[in-house]
Amino acid sequence: MSGVTVSPVAAAYSPAQPPLPTPSPFSFSVASTRWSSRPPVQTASILLRFLSLIFSFGSAFALVALPSTNTKLKKHPELLYCFNANILTAIYSAYQIFKNICDYAQTCIFISDTASDYISFIFDQQVAGYVLISASSVAVPLIQQMEVGTSLRNASVVSVCFSFASFLVTALAAFLSGYKLCKRIMW
Repeated sequence: MSGVTVSPVAAAYSPAQPPLPTPSPFSFSVASTRWSSRPPVQTASILLRFLSLIFSFGSAFALVALPSTNTKLKKHPELLYCFNANILTAIYSAYQIFKNICDYAQTCIFISDTASDYISFIFDQQVAGYVLISASSVAVPLIQQMEVGTSLRNASVVSVCFSFASFLVTALAAFLSGYKLCKRIMW
């Protein structure tokens, strides 16, 4: 014998073995469906969509919660625009939550992942973001003209605050959609 012995532990960790490949952050095993096995981007997307749904629904609800608001909304098209913009954003957010949960559970696929990333990015930025900020900015001058202390003015202030919060959350979701789209294009 040559006198050189190699322990089984050292043989197992020899540098001649190739390293294991690193998986993509957008791929995961079908067998593993635990929350911790999903990419954090997908979990953050669901959370942001849920917050956008809550804020936009709260903004629309603040405008129609008053008993005599229906006739006053028809007199003020700015508030009606704010109401419609928030309802549109709530519907879009609910659809995105449903689509993300179905993708998360891998039960069904509505559209391909690439098309979904493009559509989400465009709708987050152009439709939801633009409509929310324009609706809020249109309602602010009307609120300034209203008499202080009226119930419609108070409801309008609450609605604009919720609408702006929904815009901020939608802007974060747009950044996340842009990140996912860039990662998809680069991979």
